[in-house]
Amino acid sequence: MLSDEIIKWIKNYFEENGKGCKAVIGISGGTDSSVCAALLVKALGKENVIGVLLPKGLQHDINYSYDVINLLGIKHYEINIGSAVDALNNEIESVYGLNPNEVDCYKTNTPARIRMTVLYGISALVGGRVCNTCNLSEDWVGYSTKFGDAAGDFSPMSDLTKTEVRALGRELGLPAYLIEKTPEDGMSGKSDEEKLGFSYETLDKYIRTGICEDEKAKSKIDHLHKINLHKLLLMPKYEKR
Repeated sequence: MLSDEIIKWIKNYFEENGKGCKAVIGISGGTDSSVCAALLVKALGKENVIGVLLPKGLQHDINYSYDVINLLGIKHYEINIGSAVDALNNEIESVYGLNPNEVDCYKTNTPARIRMTVLYGISALVGGRVCNTCNLSEDWVGYSTKFGDAAGDFSPMSDLTKTEVRALGRELGLPAYLIEKTPEDGMSGKSDEEKLGFSYETLDKYIRTGICEDEKAKSKIDHLHKINLHKLLLMPKYEKR
């Protein structure tokens, strides 16, 4: 089974890159982090997995995150990043006269990068490795934040589409309401699919088969893939001759 292969891969990663370390993972309550956390518990044991809840102010669906924590029986920390985001915004506005709340990409990406900073902070304190929870579908169209949720030390699912991640969750025996939870960023008030303008089903079929009957969706997917490739590549560097 696919889960067995990934569990073996995680075990090998820690054997070679972090023997005795904890796995540190952000728990959003969404499908990806839920499935990833379940894989980590299977591979490393619940005593070696630490879940970090990272609400920004009031998170309307944080109960899903606690359901995952309780279901898997893992240690957890809840760190609210709301005051950190506000402090940064206020400092930028007071010093430079810029209003961060007027720029959508700033409002979306900055909290994601602060969350990753917290994950690496916890990792440093406990002696850990940060788990990346991205999937291929989101990466393909750049639906992730560079140095934010796109970061991490190891990535168990970044070669799996959203459809395949959901199938993996069923294989692991996770409750259907966690596997089928509507993906959202928790900040815009819209679902991922509403923001993208096409369904994950359409995207995943196109990724795996090259077939997309909806020409408008195909054109948008191709455009997003092209302009976001930089997120998947190593940083360009000047090479001394």
